[in-house]
Amino acid sequence: MNSMWVSKHLWANIKKGRNGLFRSTLVCHPELQHRFLHCTCCRTSRIASADIDLLNPSQPCLDSKDAKPLDACYTPEQRAAILQVLNTASESELSSVKMLRGRKSSNIIEYRTRNGPFKDLHSVMNVPLIKHKTTAVVFNSILNPADQSERRKPKVQAVKFIKPQIERKRLEEASSVVSLVFGTNKIAWAHLERGRSVLEWQQEECDRFLRGAYQASVYLEDISPVVAKIPEADFFILEKPGISLQNTNLFPIMLHLRTVEAMLYSLLGARFQQDGQQRVLSMARTAVGKHFELMVGECRTSGAELVRQLLSDSVTQKHPRVAFPHSMVVRYRNMFRLGVRNHREEMCDALLQALAFYELLEGD
Repeated sequence: MNSMWVSKHLWANIKKGRNGLFRSTLVCHPELQHRFLHCTCCRTSRIASADIDLLNPSQPCLDSKDAKPLDACYTPEQRAAILQVLNTASESELSSVKMLRGRKSSNIIEYRTRNGPFKDLHSVMNVPLIKHKTTAVVFNSILNPADQSERRKPKVQAVKFIKPQIERKRLEEASSVVSLVFGTNKIAWAHLERGRSVLEWQQEECDRFLRGAYQASVYLEDISPVVAKIPEADFFILEKPGISLQNTNLFPIMLHLRTVEAMLYSLLGARFQQDGQQRVLSMARTAVGKHFELMVGECRTSGAELVRQLLSDSVTQKHPRVAFPHSMVVRYRNMFRLGVRNHREEMCDALLQALAFYELLEGD
C-alpha cells in the first residue's frame, strides 16, 4: 500500500514538472544565459546578442504585424528615390531590381497605369504578388544597387567541343582560325577563314623529337621557330591527343605530346595575346573523328581519303565544302593520292579540325 502511494506521488510530481527521480535540477548562471536585443520597430521581435552580426540595419523588421509603417522606416530622400524608380522605370529596368523579376515587374507597370503613380511606399503593397517582406528587399536593392552581389550573372553561352569555355559570340565573330596538329616528329597547321577558304596549309619537320635524352630546352629550341612561321588568326586550335592511359607502353608518347601542347599554348599565347583574351583553344581529336565519321569503335582512322575528296571537289564543284587556291590544289593533289606512302596525316588532321570547328559551331 505504501509503495503504491509512493509510486503515485512520484508520477504526479513528474507530470507537474517537479524534481524527482527522473528529473534533475538545471542550474543556469546569469552570465551563461542568452541575452537578447529587442527590435526598435515592433519591440516584440528579438535576436540573440551573439547573432548581432546577422542584423541588416538597412532593412526594417518584417516579422511582426505591429511593425512601423513602411514610409516611417526611410528618410524623405530615400522615399523620393524609391518612388522615382517605381513610378518611372520600364518593365525591363524593374526586372533588374532584386525580387522584381518576372510577373512582379509587369504587375507594377499595370498597377501604376491603372491607378496612377505611387504616392507613398505603403501603396506598393497593393500590387499583386508584392508582400511586406518583399518590399524591404526591393527598396534596399533600389537604394543600394552596387551591393547586389547575389544578382544572377548572365550565363555564358559556351561551346561544348572547345576548351577552355569561350563565349559563342566570340567564336562566331572569328574571321579566321589556325588549326594545329602535332605528332612524334611534325607540327602541321591549316589557316582557314570563315568562308571556308584555305589561306595556308603546311607542316614543319622536327627531327630531334623523341631522340635520345630530349631536354625541355630542346623542345623550346625546336618549337619556337615553328611558332614564328604560324600566321596570325583570331583563334589557334590545338588538337587534344586521344591516347588511352591504360596502355603503359604509350606513356613516353603521351608525355611528348603533352609537352608539345604545353609549349604551343605558352608560345602562341605570348605571341598573339590581345587584351588578355584567351586565344589558344583545344579541340578533342575524337570530336573531329565523330563529325567526319572517322571513328571505328574508340579509334580514329585516317582522314586522307576525305582530304583527297575535298581537294577534288574544290576544282569540280561550284560551291565546294572547302575552297583551295589553285596553286595549292596542284601542289598537294599528288601528295595525297592513293599509293603514296606518306599521307601527311598531321596535315590532313589539321585541315579537318579547322573545317570541323566551323561546321560544328554552326550545328551546335
